[in-house]
Amino acid sequence: MTKNVSHIESLASLAAGGLPFVAVTMVEAIGSTPQDAGSKMLVDANGLVHGTVGGGKVEFHAIEFAKEMLADPSRCRALVDWNLQRDIGMTCGGLVKLYFEVYNRDHWHVVVFGAGHVAQALLKVLGTLDCHVTCVDTRIEWMKRIDDHPRLTKKCVDDLTTVAATLTSNDYVICMTMGHSTDRPVLATLFQNAISPAYLGVIGSKSKRGVLERELREEGIDAETAASFLCPIGLPIGSNQPAEIAISISAQLLQHRDRIKNV
Repeated sequence: MTKNVSHIESLASLAAGGLPFVAVTMVEAIGSTPQDAGSKMLVDANGLVHGTVGGGKVEFHAIEFAKEMLADPSRCRALVDWNLQRDIGMTCGGLVKLYFEVYNRDHWHVVVFGAGHVAQALLKVLGTLDCHVTCVDTRIEWMKRIDDHPRLTKKCVDDLTTVAATLTSNDYVICMTMGHSTDRPVLATLFQNAISPAYLGVIGSKSKRGVLERELREEGIDAETAASFLCPIGLPIGSNQPAEIAISISAQLLQHRDRIKNV
């Protein structure tokens, strides 16, 4: 976001995007501090998005604290008091009080790799749920067939792994690309970057699963990690029609989401 965009405009844009982020406000500043009370910033899973609470060590610690909150589904708000010398390691002896608030916590994020027939049916079902969906494919002609939706982000990229490398443990990831040869690089990227999504599934048969596991091991991924995905996916209901497959997958996603919520 550009520097001339206001805090409120940035917050509204992030809120509309549906992905979790943290609003940080310095509610009190005593003594020698890098910013005055009232300074604000916005942080998502990748780091600072907009604003500042002072830069340097204070801001670094605040960003890391915000990221920790995003990684923990149970944490929605926090009020912290930091002594800049004792808690942050700065030479100045000021005190700051920061308020952290997570937005879009209830919007779970589903990432669908592939824009084929089943993916399109799945996106229609997911569009009725309270989730944000990102659909990723390399084929612009297939992406154009997908209807726009306020909580849908379409990404047409040259390399699916560039998106896979940015995902987090909060994401629900489904691979339904053109085949196992295009699913495998997505899985490999996740595993090589130690990314463990909340849900990781690949559409296909038990035979396909065996091929994927073997090829992932051949790439140097340990056996336990190489097996840490679901395939086949979906609950054992319905037929092989795209619409019914989409419902069975959506039901399994809800099942996993609710299981995580109740932990």
